[in-house]
Amino acid sequence: MVCYEAPEWAQLQSHFHALQGDFDLQRAFAQDAQRLARLSQAAPYVFADLSKNWIQADTETLLGQLAQTCQVAAQRDAMLAGQPINGTEGRAVMHWLLRTPADGGLLREHPVTQDWDGSMRQALSDVHGSLEAMLQLAEQLRANAQITDVVNIGIGGSHLGPEVVVQALEDWVDTGKNFHFVSNVDGHELGHVLRKVKPESTLFLIASKSFTTAETMLNAHSARTWFLAHGGSADAQATCSIDRHFVALTTNTEAAAQFGISRTLGFWDWVGGRFSLWSAIGLPIAIAIGALQFRRMLDGAHAMDAHFFTAAHAQNLPVRLGLLDVWNRNFCGFGSRCVAPYSHGLRRLTAYLQQLEMESNGKRATRAGQPLAVPTSPVVWGEPGTNGQHAFFQMLHQGPDVIPVEFIALRDGGKYLGAHHQSLVINAIAQAQALMVGRSGQGVARDCPGNRPSTFLLLDALEPASLGALIALYEHRIFVSGAVWGINSFDQWGVELGKQLAQGLRERQRSHDWQGVDPSTVALMQRLAASPVNGN
Repeated sequence: MVCYEAPEWAQLQSHFHALQGDFDLQRAFAQDAQRLARLSQAAPYVFADLSKNWIQADTETLLGQLAQTCQVAAQRDAMLAGQPINGTEGRAVMHWLLRTPADGGLLREHPVTQDWDGSMRQALSDVHGSLEAMLQLAEQLRANAQITDVVNIGIGGSHLGPEVVVQALEDWVDTGKNFHFVSNVDGHELGHVLRKVKPESTLFLIASKSFTTAETMLNAHSARTWFLAHGGSADAQATCSIDRHFVALTTNTEAAAQFGISRTLGFWDWVGGRFSLWSAIGLPIAIAIGALQFRRMLDGAHAMDAHFFTAAHAQNLPVRLGLLDVWNRNFCGFGSRCVAPYSHGLRRLTAYLQQLEMESNGKRATRAGQPLAVPTSPVVWGEPGTNGQHAFFQMLHQGPDVIPVEFIALRDGGKYLGAHHQSLVINAIAQAQALMVGRSGQGVARDCPGNRPSTFLLLDALEPASLGALIALYEHRIFVSGAVWGINSFDQWGVELGKQLAQGLRERQRSHDWQGVDPSTVALMQRLAASPVNGN
């Protein structure tokens, strides 16, 4: 039975219809003095206020009953046990193991971890062996004053995760090095970076698990060509050699060696790309912030892991947020969610969350291969505040569509504490209030309807541990909603389809065989091959 066929699903539908006609956020606060206490929660490094959403205490009760019927806890424990819950690829899902201390840390007393077999304990030992090697290399590279620029070449999880963390933790970044992230196969991106650097002072990190990812390898080969054309050498004994200035983050050491790289760091098939920043893919992070701060980031994520794996549903923030996502998507009918981080450091977080959520839960079939009759992942979008206030917030306040907003703010702005930070956070709080209270009596053109839902996540500060906890919170939240929908949140066959078709078009372009290809695609490919004449 799929979960939307469960009795609890029908009960939630009836519950929503009962609320829909008469629910008002301001009145809900006036009628329930305990609303904020019931609908807010502190978790490791994160405080969450859910009270401005279209929910009541009994909404969460019903959602919790749905989670029990959908066996969310059992699916969570299967992940912790190392079972191959990524069924279509036959893989375990153990990115959480990458931040688990060698002795099990906060999970060592968990009944599931106490039953780990030898392979799981060996996997944890292997994780720490790899971590030590990665951090040792990172410290060596940090100490190398000749390296002034680090260029990370990857795509997807091999790019977005490291980029968002390095940007977020820029106050911890080694000031003697500049960090560049290249992912787009558009040569302009790589070209703009290469114009700023010199071969003798640049380190290239090629991040590709298979060392065959088309976009990454095209950029990598172009970087290699540039390196050799500007004084670099393929001779490993040369001072400015590929061997000294390139590192591969891959499991395909043979392909890396053919490229000319001997320094490689690998990881495991149970590390999905969008969950890989904790692995060797995090080398640019470790170079940027150092081994100590990298470990603090792991510690923060592990604290959130322990909270997720041990806390009861009613006090489990990832579970509550994941169930809220199901409520918003399937019962309230919200097709998108705006994420508004009020932090310059988190300016790329929304792009990272787009991949994390939409690639994970943008599915239309269950794990058993049955078509779903309900929608899954919403569209995730947004920009940092306060810029968004002067762009799309107009639509959020007065547009015809109701779109939940997720605010992320910091209590402590660090070195920039003061008028700037106070103004920033007050703006975030005011926007959440404005969405709820609206404005009336000014005329239709000026009135804002209010009663629009939002969630507020508050971190004490943006530092390695809190960032680790925040990212882990989103990882687990996405798992929960995927578990309710009964989908595999850990494959991405839609991504693979586009890659396969692109390769097929390249082959047809060489052979000029367009038989069986649709006319639109053929016309576009032929136009691409034609030389532009008179701007046509």
